[in-house]
Amino acid sequence: MRLIILFLIGLVFGVGISISGMANPAKVLNFFDFAGAWDPSLIFVMGGAVVVTFIGYRFVLKRPAPIMDAKFHLPTRRDLDLPLIAGSAAFGVGWGIAGFCPGGALPALGTGRSEVFIFVAALLAGVFVAKFLKSALAKRATAQA
Repeated sequence: MRLIILFLIGLVFGVGISISGMANPAKVLNFFDFAGAWDPSLIFVMGGAVVVTFIGYRFVLKRPAPIMDAKFHLPTRRDLDLPLIAGSAAFGVGWGIAGFCPGGALPALGTGRSEVFIFVAALLAGVFVAKFLKSALAKRATAQA
């Protein structure tokens, strides 16, 4: 039953991303092109997501635990560090260059377009490189201590 619910949640997310145009890199790139063919329509998509999230969190976080897990997994750190800033910058630059973010690229895999597969492969490579670097830096820090 858990897998069916997770599948349905992913399906709703993917359909929403596809309908909104967030899986279309040309639409996303036009949203970022303020000096050219700017398409402001994604503001409504993002605004709608913010409103739904703002209201939804008010209801969901009143529960003692989520329905499908033992506890909520919320961030506890509030400081800004180099990995957070570098990761945010890499995400933004990648989104601006490719027109895909991970949330839009995964549903777009169903289109079969090669650029989507290239982006997802690069995304996965980036995840593995980041994990490797984090591990190497942690080992280096413990060796120096």
